[in-house]
Amino acid sequence: MSHLQIPAGYKPLLSVKETEKAIVLLKDFFQLALSTELNLRRVTAPLFVRSGTGINDDLNGTERAVSFPVKDMNDARLEIVHSLAKWKRMKVSELGLKSGFGIYTDMNAIRADEELDNMHSLYVDQWDWEMCISDSNRSVEYLKEIVRKIYGCLKRTEFFVYDRYEQIEPVLPESITFIYSDDLQREYPKLSPKERETEVCKKYGAVFIIGIGGKLPDGTIHDGRAPDYDDWITEDGGHRGLNGDLMVWNPVLNIAMELSSMGIRVNKESLLAQLNERGCPERASLEFHSKLLSSKLSQTMGGGIGQSRLCMYFLRKAHIGETQVSTWPEKMVSDCLANGINIL
Repeated sequence: MSHLQIPAGYKPLLSVKETEKAIVLLKDFFQLALSTELNLRRVTAPLFVRSGTGINDDLNGTERAVSFPVKDMNDARLEIVHSLAKWKRMKVSELGLKSGFGIYTDMNAIRADEELDNMHSLYVDQWDWEMCISDSNRSVEYLKEIVRKIYGCLKRTEFFVYDRYEQIEPVLPESITFIYSDDLQREYPKLSPKERETEVCKKYGAVFIIGIGGKLPDGTIHDGRAPDYDDWITEDGGHRGLNGDLMVWNPVLNIAMELSSMGIRVNKESLLAQLNERGCPERASLEFHSKLLSSKLSQTMGGGIGQSRLCMYFLRKAHIGETQVSTWPEKMVSDCLANGINIL
């Protein structure tokens, strides 16, 4: 069910006209910072892919992809991407990029099963990025190194915004804190995963939670991840993983806010282990999985960074609809307008 949180006394710091201009400036600045920091070249990307190839992102495995038949292709079905997690790896491999170099692109998606609230929309727009890495860099320390670089881009973007709009003061801490999802559970054993995120983000301001998708000590998972892109089972059979979520404390809504999800991608061994753990070993025969198991894909790491969500955070907005155009329940729109939240 949709849910709306209205901050007490909320007043936008920028007008709608100023917001539209700031969105352009912020996006242009951040994507340039990201591409130069991680050695990424811009590429074009698909809006839809063929159904049944295993190329689309399955997210938690329960979300329905928006699909349609194509008359001029004998009614073959195509589906709107959920994200480009696996497509990007194929593209990096096709381009033959060397270790330490990669790609980024604008990813646009429709997630029809999304529960709509202040941060979740039917329309998803993010920077999807992927870089080739060596097998020796399949480590938590390398993951942390890249996270720190991306966090540096966030810090520079925050100052860029403040330099132009002095009413939007910086709040990000100087450095990001790393914590494993199982350690987080041990620290807050009586809380749900979302409640743990709230507590740790409130405490540190910016955190990267390592190990999303693998089993925690009590058999639960912190959050869902598809079994065929991020590596959440390490090669020794553990579940601490080589992926995670970058989260910050949102000072407008006073909640934890995910800005990015990223990880080192599966190799042959972890792919098979994760498919078995999720009870879908038959996926190994699909196009993407077959290429990986046949050593036709480069070892990569990558992730997605929400564009509208980033703008929402840095421009201190109460609703993602203030930084993107989407469709919302009528009551949500009317309640927003009645409380000074300017839905675009």
